[in-house]
Amino acid sequence: MFAKAFRVKSNTVIKGSDRRKLRADIAAAFPSLSVEELNELIPNKEELNIVKIYAHKGDAVTLYVLHKNPIFFQLEKQVFPTVYTLWRCPTMVPAFATWPPVLQKLSGGADLMLPGVVVSASGLPEVDQGDCCAVTLVMNSAPVAVGTAAVSSAKMRDGGMKGKGVNILHAYMDQLWAFGDKTHPPVIPVANCPAPEEGETDGEECEEKEGRDSSTPAAVETSCRNMQELRLDEHEVLKEEQLDEDKEGKDTDGEEDDSRSPQEQMDELLLQCFLHALKTKVKKSDLPLLTSTFLSKHMVSCCPRGKQLDIKKSSYKKLSKFLLCMQRDHSLVQVKELSKGVESIVEVDWRNPELCSFRSPKDCGPEKESVEGGGVCEVPYQTPEITQLYGVTARLEPLFQDARKRKGTPLKASEVRNVITDYVKKNELIHETNKNYVNINPTLCDCLLEKSEYHEVETLKWDDLFSRTLIRMQACHEVLFPGQPPVVKKGQMECIDVTVASRGSNKKVTVIKNLEAFGLDPAVVADSLQHQVQASCVLLDSPGAKNRVLVQIQGNQVQHVGKLLLDRYQIPRKYVQGLDKAPKLGKKK
Repeated sequence: MFAKAFRVKSNTVIKGSDRRKLRADIAAAFPSLSVEELNELIPNKEELNIVKIYAHKGDAVTLYVLHKNPIFFQLEKQVFPTVYTLWRCPTMVPAFATWPPVLQKLSGGADLMLPGVVVSASGLPEVDQGDCCAVTLVMNSAPVAVGTAAVSSAKMRDGGMKGKGVNILHAYMDQLWAFGDKTHPPVIPVANCPAPEEGETDGEECEEKEGRDSSTPAAVETSCRNMQELRLDEHEVLKEEQLDEDKEGKDTDGEEDDSRSPQEQMDELLLQCFLHALKTKVKKSDLPLLTSTFLSKHMVSCCPRGKQLDIKKSSYKKLSKFLLCMQRDHSLVQVKELSKGVESIVEVDWRNPELCSFRSPKDCGPEKESVEGGGVCEVPYQTPEITQLYGVTARLEPLFQDARKRKGTPLKASEVRNVITDYVKKNELIHETNKNYVNINPTLCDCLLEKSEYHEVETLKWDDLFSRTLIRMQACHEVLFPGQPPVVKKGQMECIDVTVASRGSNKKVTVIKNLEAFGLDPAVVADSLQHQVQASCVLLDSPGAKNRVLVQIQGNQVQHVGKLLLDRYQIPRKYVQGLDKAPKLGKKK
């Protein structure tokens, strides 16, 4: 579950009532804990935080964090301990033992299979299906993974120790472990040495038995300490195998492409990008998702390098027909028309065999790297270049007709100045005696003068001519992000709005809106502010704005917000509103 980076939704200090409820839930779920151990895990006076996150597959998980270490996590109303808690109370849940090389598989998201379980002299621990249990390494009782029993102990023995044993939820060296202080497992001696069952003779266990004959407690302890090196070595081997498979796959694809029509190739590329986007880009929290947004932001970014996704060159011709086929024939998504003429993806079947078996190609654009130890993804931010533009209106269209500028054409102020100057010179409108003035002809009269001025104004100064033209044009702006094509929008550039609001009994919060217009990720801004001011910070849906969220942080933090936006992100001061609401410092006496 935590093999990949997760996204933090909120981080708040626990209330007294929630602390008591958590203590009662932990005592009921883990009756083996003594009162002293319970008080140590959930102290009365020390700060305990509730962190709500979204896992990489979209599952909503609640973390309970003490001293910057996650101690418990709650999934679907069931509470599980983390490895940090199990290292302090290793006997609070039943544990299955396995060999050190298996740990790298568990940290990567694999489940524990029964052939890899090492049975001690006392036998298997007694568990029922769905019970919380841990996984340890031989010669060390410190748990390295947490999960639920796939079947009961009786069925494990009756089935000859074959099949899945433990559904792993969290393991040492995964992203949840990295969210804490990243300490390593302690060495806890094992009371009973492991004794293999007679039926263990398959594949991998044979190699494990050879290692078992020559293993000693010191050797196992050394292997535990050097687990990270083992993980890196195996990761390199897996990488080489994947590269070989990719090369073979490319060769076979090339042979198939020779015999297929361009339309069939585009159909396959469309399906590949669709599955890739569902598996790696879309999360449960993103739904409902506009179909147009899904195509432009997710599917296009999953297109392999050197290829271009063009739905018009496929047999579907339209995105709506393609999604209808994915819904009707493949049962992958459910599409509904939530508003007139606008379709959205409202449901995704994450367990669909076709989606589960899909392997993401390696030749697509690089994805955002996650910040180590956190769930928020961040890339280096570059401030956009914002340019004020002016659009040609219907009233001014005759004035720009000679320059072949039609209604709606956006122009810079310098371009407008050049067009007006060329028009005046071409029509010989410069005043004969005073060249600072321009004579008004019928076109200029209709475009720039008010009705009351028709019979009174015969000449205008150059500056007055330009200013009247710009005032009567449609305000526009151009936003240019580095490495992206410019985007032109009507109206003035929306500013980032920083406000201070009251909540409850004289409690204040700082609200930040419209970060998306400047390419800022609200989750990244919220995470930065939370670490900077050490206050609770949450993301909320922005009222009246689709696909936008606002950042809300406790207290009047306008000064810190201004410093972050102006100094770190280099947002121009004129595009940030509300910085004057910062608390004023009292004068020193």
